[in-house]
Amino acid sequence: MLADAQAVVRRNRPGTKAEDWCRWPDEAFEEMDSTLAVQQFIQQAIRKDITDIEEILTPPEGQDEGVWKYEHLRQFCMELNGLAVKLQIECNPETCTQMTATEQWIFLCAAHKTPKECPAIDYTRHTLDGAACLLNSNKYFPSRVSIKEASVAKLGSVCRRVYRIFSHAYFHHRTLFDEYENETNLCKRFTTFVTKYNLMSKDNLIVPILEEQALAAVEGESEA
Repeated sequence: MLADAQAVVRRNRPGTKAEDWCRWPDEAFEEMDSTLAVQQFIQQAIRKDITDIEEILTPPEGQDEGVWKYEHLRQFCMELNGLAVKLQIECNPETCTQMTATEQWIFLCAAHKTPKECPAIDYTRHTLDGAACLLNSNKYFPSRVSIKEASVAKLGSVCRRVYRIFSHAYFHHRTLFDEYENETNLCKRFTTFVTKYNLMSKDNLIVPILEEQALAAVEGESEA
């Protein structure tokens, strides 16, 4: 009876208050007895300190790198849905007729039989839907504990496509971007992630988030 009383239930029961949402004690990775252990570990690190990107991106000892990258990309796509919802406020087909980032970049949507231009909000939805379909595909990702190298190789193209959502938001909906970034650090975490694992060319990382971070650090040192 004592063991039952001390058992920790790691789920949100019906009627859980917002301030108590996911408020359960941390669990060591080796004690996470589930095929979703890596996802749980990542989400636990995010809840613990959303600003500690280095800690969030540091895998447990011995963790398969392919699974680690896959689970992080799943998490990014889930959180990007929150940015997509915010974008619907002002990013509509009449004002954002193309998926653009600055005046130099226009992206074609790969969700169609032949890639073509889409309104930015439709491109966002199509891209997140396409990423979800691929990452949940039994053909390419039948397991959450072991992934073939050929399937891991597909993650780079998903990163390039979903990153365009960040770039459009940054250059064309800066206020919304900043609001969401301040809440989540998502673009900073994503940029650090793809840089760490060489999943995107630095030439394509057009949101100057790492440059701004480096500049702020230099200014902080000079002031000190």
